[in-house]
Amino acid sequence: MRVGVVGAGISGLSIALHLLERGASVTVLDRSGVGAGASGIQPGGVRRQWSTRANCLMASESFAFYRAFQERFRTRASARFDPCGYVFLADAESTLAGFAAAVGLQNELGIPSRLLTPAEAAALVPGLDPAGLAGGATCAEDGYFDRPQAVVEAFAEVVSSRDGTIEIAEVRAIAPDGSGWRLDDVTFDAVAVAAGSESRRLLGPLGVDLPIVDEPRTLFLSEPVRERLLEPLVIAVDRGVAAKQLADGRLLASDVRGASRQRLREELDRLLPALHYVALPIEATGSYDLTPDGQPIVDRIEDGLWVAAGFSGHGFMVAPSTGRVVADGLLGRDLPEWRDALRLDRFDRRPIAETQVI
Repeated sequence: MRVGVVGAGISGLSIALHLLERGASVTVLDRSGVGAGASGIQPGGVRRQWSTRANCLMASESFAFYRAFQERFRTRASARFDPCGYVFLADAESTLAGFAAAVGLQNELGIPSRLLTPAEAAALVPGLDPAGLAGGATCAEDGYFDRPQAVVEAFAEVVSSRDGTIEIAEVRAIAPDGSGWRLDDVTFDAVAVAAGSESRRLLGPLGVDLPIVDEPRTLFLSEPVRERLLEPLVIAVDRGVAAKQLADGRLLASDVRGASRQRLREELDRLLPALHYVALPIEATGSYDLTPDGQPIVDRIEDGLWVAAGFSGHGFMVAPSTGRVVADGLLGRDLPEWRDALRLDRFDRRPIAETQVI
């Protein structure tokens, strides 16, 4: 089977890798090249703390894949996974109740997360001021890759080494062509669209309305700081801020309510006073391809045509499981039970929203 994959971000490359492992011939097409979109600026987090069953299961499968990736594929491009842990913090009792429900689900699925009192959170995060906190939740095995772009490059390396083709080419139109699908002037037996929010434009002419919108996001970074000031990764949900010190010493922080450095600075100073004198002069701007429920759309559109988009900022975290299910779907293999929660037609009902999109 000849398959065309639209999008050379982490999701598209994972789809290509899994297809190649199953014996398909694959061409990946992207107008700007490998990791040129959101995959090129994402911070490399990998966590299993989610509030929906589908996201927990996708994240767990992907977590196991990532942990074994370097040993399995032996790529030149390499990145170290740091299981620094994620700590979610709540000011409101209602937010903490949401954490409790999510931890219950996570534990049921074998994810070793737990709830935290304010005192326990302060003990786990040196320098944290627990004033105003209702509590938190953590999973010590969650973490991040110190060079996430190297992970994207490693996927591309594996695709190329297995005779997959990666081309810089803009796909302007997708159309049925006999029993296959035509991408502009080239016909494939099957096509997977993993082009972020551009997937909506590409599939619209086929009568497919993907409820995906772009939401701008900005990461703020410091210069490298020699002293370790922040472990683990901290997300203050009700305050709308997140922060982590990277392996190279830089502090990375984000204001999940917008791109306000001033508001971010004020909230960080209140929550983590030790960071007061760390300047954040560097900005990296991108966008989330958001769905109404914060879960991706990974679905069959028609025979031989699948889409994987709308990852709402966590495409990197679940790319391995995304690649597996799309590859299996295109080849007519059995699919996991969580796939039903990511079907496009769920929006015809009232889908369960993911509450831990950051």
